[in-house]
Amino acid sequence: MKVPYIPDSAPFNEDQRAWLSGFLAGLHSRAAMGEQQTAAAAAPAQQAVKLDVLYGTQTGNAEMVAQDTAQSARAKGFQTNVAGLDDVSMEQLASMDQAIIVISTYGEGEMPDNAQLFWDALSADTAPRLEHLSYGVLALGDTSYDEFCHAGKLVDMRLEQLGARRLTQRLDCDVDYEDPAAAWIEGTLPLIADAVPGALAPVAEQANGAAETSKPKWNRKNPYPAPTVENRLLSGSGSAKEIRHIAFDLSESGLSYEAGDAIGVIPQNNPELVNLMMERLEVPADAHIEELDMSVRDALMTRFEITTPSKEMINAIAERSGHDELCSIATNGDKEALEAFMWGRDTLDLLNLDDKLVIPASEFLDHLKPLQHRAYSISSSPKVHGDEVHLTVAAVRWEAEGRPHRGVCSTFMADALAEGDTAPVFLSPNKAFRIPEKDDAPMIMVGPGTGIAPFRAFLHERQARGATGSNWLFFGDQHRSDDFIYEDEISKMSADGLLARLDLAFSRDQSEKIYVQTRMHENGKALFAWLEEGAYFYVCGDATRMARDVDTALTDLIAEHGSLSADDAGQYVANLKREKRYLRDVY
Repeated sequence: MKVPYIPDSAPFNEDQRAWLSGFLAGLHSRAAMGEQQTAAAAAPAQQAVKLDVLYGTQTGNAEMVAQDTAQSARAKGFQTNVAGLDDVSMEQLASMDQAIIVISTYGEGEMPDNAQLFWDALSADTAPRLEHLSYGVLALGDTSYDEFCHAGKLVDMRLEQLGARRLTQRLDCDVDYEDPAAAWIEGTLPLIADAVPGALAPVAEQANGAAETSKPKWNRKNPYPAPTVENRLLSGSGSAKEIRHIAFDLSESGLSYEAGDAIGVIPQNNPELVNLMMERLEVPADAHIEELDMSVRDALMTRFEITTPSKEMINAIAERSGHDELCSIATNGDKEALEAFMWGRDTLDLLNLDDKLVIPASEFLDHLKPLQHRAYSISSSPKVHGDEVHLTVAAVRWEAEGRPHRGVCSTFMADALAEGDTAPVFLSPNKAFRIPEKDDAPMIMVGPGTGIAPFRAFLHERQARGATGSNWLFFGDQHRSDDFIYEDEISKMSADGLLARLDLAFSRDQSEKIYVQTRMHENGKALFAWLEEGAYFYVCGDATRMARDVDTALTDLIAEHGSLSADDAGQYVANLKREKRYLRDVY
């Protein structure tokens, strides 16, 4: 619209001409604005990109990465939704347009607990086509295991088979996952936005007003030096095990935890093993590593895993040594034979297989993996124990090749931490392992040995909350006289009624071995009745045998006392998992 010209000869005085010019200019401005609004209405509306961030986790790492991913996406203008994989139905997955899946691999290539139901549905013949889905997979794993990142590889492959479009190559992360994962996320988010027609381009700063959540000050790369306040032996003098109660003071850290969480402890290697290693490698005491700006001794003490050899180390020693058996096993790739050969042996034992074997120190260090933290289930409740965090630790020791061997972190804590000594720690939240929100819900806990740790925390927590729900504990070990850890506390909880039922299984106190799953079968009718009344079922401890045996026992007793077929009993267990009433903390 053009503003009309008002000539000086027009029949208006000067004031009238000024008013009329302003009026006409206003009309022009409003008309121009209307034109802009019309053009905007005609143009395709831009929208924020919707992104689903899904995770499968066993210890909480994948969930933390998923939350970081969502936070970064929100800061760039995405609309995000975060969910555990088992909370996602196939119908919901089929309705998604963009997704990032963060998934860890558990055990020997297994799906984590909160992803198994999802995988069962995704891998079934009835899984829907997913042509509308654009996705990326971020896999977490450990190259020490043969099936490195296997869960992530399976999900990635299956999504592609179902027609989903891979936006970028899957990233398989080793134990030091933080930096590569962050770089992958930052590179993947723009690709997701580009795939959505008419979407708002990601911005460098927060675009949707979502509140940023601050990351914890203390983490794996910046652990808190926690003072030790207690380090005492729990097991008896006649026990085959050394189980210790270790407590740290977090009062100056600002850290807070919940019952069910874990704590990561960053250990140091045993100094005696370091000395033997340096002697075997013929490394001078003052040898220095320029790249790390530290001595070889300090690097072996604090930076590298020198107890459990990496695959690269095993292969390097096999190639250089004259040890026929190791060479044959490494050449044939016989996994079971290698496990049998390595049983009880550490890296120094491998070096000593061939007295003539010489590996330069620099090459030796290149074959070592970084020294990793060890995670321990917290055995205390903040409602009862305040700023203290308690751990229940089995110190691992064994004799082999004519010398003592030690577990890295367990004996670091057992031997090196006196009262007042500090250990580098950080918290690992485990939101998938919590007591019921409803205080009147019953709980069944199966935790033999050090698996009692989180259940000690749970029981203290429920007592502090005044929870009215009944509690049932299955606990066991080898001998009651020496292996009934926390006996005084547990017996008092039983006498006071906090534990409505307590079933003990000490395997070596009679000729026939009795385990916690034996007690489950003996009390199957009552256990099934508790489940029918809404009980939550928890397991903590060894994943390889105990947890599997408990799972089998649970399914069998449900079939028996629920008069169900094997398939229906399996579905009953699956429903418990789906309802978050069957929860595990296994390792």
